[in-house]
Amino acid sequence: MLATIVLDTNILVAALQNQGSVARTILRLCLNREIQALIGAALFAEYEDVLSRDTLFEKSKLNKQERDQVINGFLSVCKWSEVFYAWRPNLPDEADNHLIELAIAGQASFIVTRNLKDLTKGELIFNQLQIVGPEHFLELIQNF
Repeated sequence: MLATIVLDTNILVAALQNQGSVARTILRLCLNREIQALIGAALFAEYEDVLSRDTLFEKSKLNKQERDQVINGFLSVCKWSEVFYAWRPNLPDEADNHLIELAIAGQASFIVTRNLKDLTKGELIFNQLQIVGPEHFLELIQNF
């Protein structure tokens, strides 16, 4: 059984910025269909917004065309999941709630993020969902 995840934008950006990073390893696992990433309308819009900021990628070895190819490949293996129920207010930062909603709607086991401080402070607890950093995620899926 494949682990199903929501990949926070900060992990996707890090994967495109840093060759050899843990984030890139996770992206590669998604591209190879060894883990299943979810995508929904709000996360797709966030990806589009953040990934269009060329200043974020000034030091990246990937040019814009290469980044677009990676993103298109990633999106092609993501599973679309519609969110029908809003779990709000849950997190201190309203802009993060869509990640929880997508994870619950798509029955994800993990949200992989560097934003642990905000995402782990929800009022509602979902026992089937783990919010983890990328290093911890790689440790966990070895036993998944």
